[in-house]
Amino acid sequence: MDRSPAKIFEALGDPVRRFLLEMVAAEEQPAGALVAAVQQRTRISQPGVSQHLKVLRDAGLVHVRAEGTRRLYALDPAGIEAARAWLTGLADPMRHFAQPLDALATEIARGKRTRRGAGRTGGEDSGRRTRHA
Repeated sequence: MDRSPAKIFEALGDPVRRFLLEMVAAEEQPAGALVAAVQQRTRISQPGVSQHLKVLRDAGLVHVRAEGTRRLYALDPAGIEAARAWLTGLADPMRHFAQPLDALATEIARGKRTRRGAGRTGGEDSGRRTRHA
């Protein structure tokens, strides 16, 4: 399974696959129900729907589990999160810097508090204040 953005968005490029994702997003669905729903919307064979489901599985957008002779399909949250993370990177390219900048702000504030505290304790340089930019 390849959860790369290229594979995910390639899979999402087809309207049949997007419809299948919408169906399994609501709840886990048996393959037969998915085939029937797609066939109501478009002329497609059962093997054609199965191929679309395989593309979604390979992209990591759905997973399948066996229950007796049935195959049940459900949305794979990890695949959806991979797509969301990629899109978030487009919308907020600076998000990678947020945490390091927060840490820097904390260290600057800590340094200011330390310098203020050292000035009050009457240390060696208590009579002389140095100004930092």
